[in-house]
Amino acid sequence: QLQLVESGGGLVQPGGSLRLSCTASGFTLDYYVVGWFRQAPGKEREGVSCIGSGDGSTYYVDSVKGRFTISRDNARNTVYLQIHSLKPEDTAVYYCAARLGLYGSSWYSTSGWEYWGQGTQVTVSS
Repeated sequence: QLQLVESGGGLVQPGGSLRLSCTASGFTLDYYVVGWFRQAPGKEREGVSCIGSGDGSTYYVDSVKGRFTISRDNARNTVYLQIHSLKPEDTAVYYCAARLGLYGSSWYSTSGWEYWGQGTQVTVSS
């Protein structure tokens, strides 16, 4: 079965850190562009970060630059999203998605992704 599974979410205090994992089964993730998205209650899903399949180029939305780091571990078929300095506004369900290439599309668009995970909840609260 081809699927993505996210893990690592939880309840954390403001200023805390988390590492989210996105693990693929049934396919080799290093051939794919992988994006992280999040959806807060009552809001649209938004792109947070993305990592390329070839040169490993990384992209971040402005609101998370300097706090979020995306990386790959090909041996584990996993992409990580390391999050530092969490803020209450980071509270959302975080999803990972994979596609073979962007083909000129914007990485932060939710359209065109072949695989989606089920999401992991991140709650930032004191």
